[in-house]
Amino acid sequence: MSTTNAKLLHGRRIGFLGGGNMAAALIRGLLHSGTVTADQIMVSDVKDERLTELHATYAVTTTDDNDELVRSSNVIVLAVKPQIVDRILGTLSNGLKDGDLVVSIAAGVPIDALEARLPASARVVRSMPNTAAIALAGATAIAAGTHATRDDVEIAKALFEAVGRCVVLDESLLDAVTGLSGSGPAYVMVIIDALADGGVKVGLGRDTALLLAAQTVYGAAKLQLETGEHPGRLKDMVTSPGGTAIAGLHTLESGGLRRTLIDAVEAAAGRSAELGEQMAKKLRR
Repeated sequence: MSTTNAKLLHGRRIGFLGGGNMAAALIRGLLHSGTVTADQIMVSDVKDERLTELHATYAVTTTDDNDELVRSSNVIVLAVKPQIVDRILGTLSNGLKDGDLVVSIAAGVPIDALEARLPASARVVRSMPNTAAIALAGATAIAAGTHATRDDVEIAKALFEAVGRCVVLDESLLDAVTGLSGSGPAYVMVIIDALADGGVKVGLGRDTALLLAAQTVYGAAKLQLETGEHPGRLKDMVTSPGGTAIAGLHTLESGGLRRTLIDAVEAAAGRSAELGEQMAKKLRR
């Protein structure tokens, strides 16, 4: 447990507008880390069965009344799909109190579009988490809105550090984050699948190959994070002259893996910017 994060969130009442997978991941992380207790959390959702499941699993308070949730919370996590943000912002606007913090995890919805539908002094922090938060290994970037204070940013950061690692950036970089870590789990799943296929091709059983491929990717990432070494240096540690690894690396370079991954991040970031502008136009009407 992070003592600092627990202090930041001590006494805070955290309301999740939406009880989907990302909200559940955050709730699980917050409780698992001891950062907050279940009685500090409330969740609203349109599906009664989802609320029943969340209450049974985490003992948090649930409601189907968004107004009640906003009134009862001072940190409101906007955890709904971007397509329905427009409707939800009306509830927020009516019930938001001075000093309340809105943390948005609605993908592609810019801060100025959120602020345009909220009270003039609303304190907003926008985030870009990824699905690895479900496994408490997420990568999240957050950006402060016009009226968000330094404490607001630290509170938002504490939320996401309960499910992984979090960085604070300027909002202009969130499309780049979407292209890299937001979409990145999909790229890595393709890599894991391909490595497992390679294992099957050279004689391993499917289940064994998949386990070894996934654990290898996990272990390599953990090694880099824990040592802080440049990936090239860690690569060289397993690349002996005339050995197996350099033979495999030569094939990867010949196939253009490095360039393909760079292009994938760039393409996803560009698409994120396009979708964000479309969403912004809709909300600014």
